[in-house]
Amino acid sequence: MAHAESHASGHALASLPSGPGRLFVSLGLTLVFGVAEFAVAEWSHSLALLGDAGHMFTDSLGLLIATLGAWLARRPPSRRQTYGWGRAEVIAAALNALLMLAFVAGLGILAVRRMLALRSTPVTGWAVLATGLGGLLLNLVVFRILSGGGRSLNIRAALLHVLSDLLGSGAALVTGVVIVWTGWMPIDPILSLFIAGLILVASVRLFGFVGRVLLEGVPHGLDLARIGQSLAEVEGVRSIHDLHVWAVSTEQVALSAHVVVDRLEDWPLLLERLGVALARNFGIHHATFQPEPMIQKIPFPPRPWHRHAP
Repeated sequence: MAHAESHASGHALASLPSGPGRLFVSLGLTLVFGVAEFAVAEWSHSLALLGDAGHMFTDSLGLLIATLGAWLARRPPSRRQTYGWGRAEVIAAALNALLMLAFVAGLGILAVRRMLALRSTPVTGWAVLATGLGGLLLNLVVFRILSGGGRSLNIRAALLHVLSDLLGSGAALVTGVVIVWTGWMPIDPILSLFIAGLILVASVRLFGFVGRVLLEGVPHGLDLARIGQSLAEVEGVRSIHDLHVWAVSTEQVALSAHVVVDRLEDWPLLLERLGVALARNFGIHHATFQPEPMIQKIPFPPRPWHRHAP
């Protein structure tokens, strides 16, 4: 019987659409449960449940914004938007981070006020326990749905959000257990602050990503020195300088550099070699190179990379 139920469950999950379809199914389940959790939080006076519901909403809204941003980013370049709409995802991430910070501030103020109050606000423990358990089970189901949806950027982000939601639901469950068994009400604002901390960490990381892109810093996972030396080692290249690497969007990285060459006549061949080296070693496919003859004097070239002597 158990085998039959497991087989049926696996078949049902396998019949779900892959990729974006699974993402939207998961978002729908999370949003519906979030609405119910908000209602129970108001009825039971639980800040922990309110925080967990807000956590689910901010995560779901963030993924929805990111998905819409990714859709907009696929629009082709135009005369006005020569790089396309790739940074729509970055703007979406910034909006999401601001919403998350606003929720954290509101939840933190409510929690501190309740902790400083002379009388503890009564919380219906069994309702918090049941809802926290439901949230935990729901997130496990969503995690299983998304696990079969491939490894795209949005799916991986969704899995991270679900893991974070699992911690929030676990905190709400612990709140319910403590109140039911001990009647100790301060556990509710204390764990609501823990949930606010989870959201705060996620929003700070998101702001770090947004800041790196908007300030045109070197994308995470790429080493400027390694890139410069790799290009300098290409046969026919003497040195590399004025090297810049930045993210156009979450998926596209751009590069520009000045290339000192032995012979300008060999530039078409060298250009092909440089492009192959970038794509093979660093996954960079959008590059602009400025060739310069070896005899040209370059005053104080910033951070040059030279070819090693054979």
